[in-house]
Amino acid sequence: MSFLVRVQIPDQPGTLGSVASALGEIGADILSVDVVERGGGVAIDDLVVELPSGRLPDVLITAAESIEGVEVDAVRPYSGVLDTHRELELVEEIAADPGNGLQIFAEGVPRIIRSGWAMVFGHRSGGAEQLAASTSAPQEGYLELPWLPLDRGTILDSDAEWVPGTWQELGTELAATPIGKPDRVLLAGRPGGPLFRTAELARLSHLAGIVAVVLDN
Repeated sequence: MSFLVRVQIPDQPGTLGSVASALGEIGADILSVDVVERGGGVAIDDLVVELPSGRLPDVLITAAESIEGVEVDAVRPYSGVLDTHRELELVEEIAADPGNGLQIFAEGVPRIIRSGWAMVFGHRSGGAEQLAASTSAPQEGYLELPWLPLDRGTILDSDAEWVPGTWQELGTELAATPIGKPDRVLLAGRPGGPLFRTAELARLSHLAGIVAVVLDN
């Protein structure tokens, strides 16, 4: 079974290799590595790891944190596409079928930023109407989103009153960004975490801006 492991490691030569060796010793196979953020002497990396059947994911935490200075932010099952550089392909797909562009965008975002789901909402008086959603997204249809309209990409408080109870129970981390205009937004969720990082939000906001140009031309 595959797992997404987010780790904070000292940003120095050899540390990631030591983590890889420690995971290898428990039979785990690293399928991909994605650098999420780097700064202040620390790197945030996402590792997609294949663990032999019968092994509990807790062993991934123990192995990774056996290396000095390494902290595991989150471990969750992962079944997405391993290619993390699909922005151009997604934009091309939307350009070829702009009538379904919002739905294509919602389906594509989880593959790019490794979220559990994504939804697009349009602002309406008193709340927001769901315009599109990935197949894995909760089907809310209509929500009260007090932060709409939204001027810029934002990491949201997952414990806020507007957040549905089922999302809170699953520990869903949330981020949102406008798609070209403040009253049309993409909302992304990660049940069970990890937290969205500033660099991930910037990547998502940049992509949303490009998609908006394609859709509104």
